Amino acid sequence: MLLAASSALSGRSAGFLLGQKLDSIPFSAYHLAIILVLGCVGFVEGYDLAIGGSLLILAKEPLHLTSEQVHWLAVAPTLFVVLGGFTAATISDKISRKAVMQVGVVLSTFFTLMIPLAQDGTQLLIIRVLTGYGIGFAISAPFPIAAELMPKQHRRTYGAIYEVMLASAFTLLPFVGYLLAGNPNGFRIIALPGGLALGIVPLLVHFGLPESPRWYLRRGMPQRAVDTVNQMIRRCGNRVPTLRLGDLGSNLSTVAERLPPFSALFAAGQRQWTIVGILCGACAGTAYYSSAILVPKALVDQGTAVSLSFGLSTLLFMVTIPGKFFTGFIMEIIGRRWTITYCFAGAIPGLALMAFAHRAGDLATVVMCAGAIITGLTVLSSFSAVRVYLSEQFPTSLRGRGHTFSEATGRIFAGVLAPYLLEPQTHSAPIFFGSIIAVVACGACIPLLFGRETVGQLELVTANTAEREEDFEAIPAV
Repeated sequence: MLLAASSALSGRSAGFLLGQKLDSIPFSAYHLAIILVLGCVGFVEGYDLAIGGSLLILAKEPLHLTSEQVHWLAVAPTLFVVLGGFTAATISDKISRKAVMQVGVVLSTFFTLMIPLAQDGTQLLIIRVLTGYGIGFAISAPFPIAAELMPKQHRRTYGAIYEVMLASAFTLLPFVGYLLAGNPNGFRIIALPGGLALGIVPLLVHFGLPESPRWYLRRGMPQRAVDTVNQMIRRCGNRVPTLRLGDLGSNLSTVAERLPPFSALFAAGQRQWTIVGILCGACAGTAYYSSAILVPKALVDQGTAVSLSFGLSTLLFMVTIPGKFFTGFIMEIIGRRWTITYCFAGAIPGLALMAFAHRAGDLATVVMCAGAIITGLTVLSSFSAVRVYLSEQFPTSLRGRGHTFSEATGRIFAGVLAPYLLEPQTHSAPIFFGSIIAVVACGACIPLLFGRETVGQLELVTANTAEREEDFEAIPAV
């Protein structure tokens, strides 16, 4: 037992020193390149995911979609995103983080490229659920990678830029849908940008991203970890001294550490943070999925012209571009928790305006636009903080599995159950938007009442408290 404790202390010390070195590297063009590569993944995966909302409208007449097929197209792809996420969670932390992301990128872009070949609703549904399974691998992977590569003081920069690139995809889709409204081949054309990325994005990931040094250290490859850190130092302009193997302490293990099992996500000392992360993600995700997938249909069902519904959806996500930059800016000033609370609570007036815009007579469009702007600047801009906050809830040995598992679990409610329940209610603005208000109101309370602030070095804010290490050691490792 004494030997095990000594080994754990050594591992913590090495991990702390490695993280300290990574945090000391000044922000440079190389960090920006890493962010842009991950942002490209986010753009493509966001495009492939959010295209479902446009397909519900553009493919309905050309493929003669039945009401049942429309209903399942709204929820089934996200259900398979969840299944793909749970599958990825079982292998994350055990294999290369880049490999998990590559699998997802290849699968999702390949099946998006198959959408133009669909000849009926059944084929489209099959293609979309297979796309969703691939997205489940890729959509969560960038944040554990970035959390371990970005210096602590620049994770907000990553979160803001990544989420803005994601928002660009969400903004582009309804705009293209607006241009293609009435075109019988519109649903085929709109799929091409996401599918053709198959020849570009996997290469960017392979050549543009280093593996996580923390992951190498946990896998018993300290020299690879040191080499990766030194490679980053060189590419960042050699502005700090290089790292030597001896700098990580003596008795470094060359055997992969035994990873704690999935049950460690809910062990004493970790359980609360896992649940808080899941709930924050579920509340933010409900607002996103309802907006991206159902708002265009809801506006049409409530009497808005197809072109105007796409225009309002474009506005809703366009304003998230400055909104996510602002969220990324304030999250380091007022903290992750207060930023998330501000984003959720601030959305309530905007959603209320959208719910009752139909009662404003000639000013209905103006009121709806005002509501969309407020909602876009708040809850739909919250992901810059929410997803960084989620990834910081876990130690390195659990981060890949924990982040992916938590996003997949939250998506069961946000992307499957909520759209399933709300899709039949899209004709009623008070019920549809009122339900979203109830969710974000609850979400505004969660981080303040039950969460903790996580700004700081990962080894300090997550893994290396004596209590949690002892809790993990008491659980049989896998």
